[in-house]
Amino acid sequence: MTTEAKSSSRERLLEAVATLTYREGVNIGVDALCKAAGVSKRSMYQLFESKDELLAASLEEQAASYVATLLPAADDERPPRERILHVFEQAETQAASPGFQGCRYLAVQIELKDQSHPASRVAHRVKANLTAFFRAEAERGGANDPDLLARQLSLVFDGASARAGIKADTAGGLVAPTVATLLDAAGMR
Repeated sequence: MTTEAKSSSRERLLEAVATLTYREGVNIGVDALCKAAGVSKRSMYQLFESKDELLAASLEEQAASYVATLLPAADDERPPRERILHVFEQAETQAASPGFQGCRYLAVQIELKDQSHPASRVAHRVKANLTAFFRAEAERGGANDPDLLARQLSLVFDGASARAGIKADTAGGLVAPTVATLLDAAGMR
């Protein structure tokens, strides 16, 4: 197999696993993944050690764009409170898009249960980085207890994402006031 064909097969597999697992869940079969990617199982196993490694690689590849769509730019000069609110505004925008089924990183952690699974480790790290962002902003904004506030914000983020993903709540008009209440209670500037 040529390098170009390997790259193309790899990209198709990564795209197929991202699409199918988001829509169907992580228990999608290897046959379905390979069929969707137009790649043989043999080729898949030449490129990835296992389906688990393929899923982890897909999540890893998507992490940068996930973070870029949620977090404000590093050079964004807004105050910490506004930077935190930005994340929730972005999340609400994503939740309103057709086909939204919640945060894929949260879904992977819930579905897999096994924290040592390669995809679960990637998902955990991505979610921990979001909590770390909240903590750093809370500290910069003078929150009384930055650690507690970061955990509370992560709880609201995940809860809002999950409820929007199952179409239990559109979250419009609910998340921002909830977050503002938490920020006020924490003494955030």
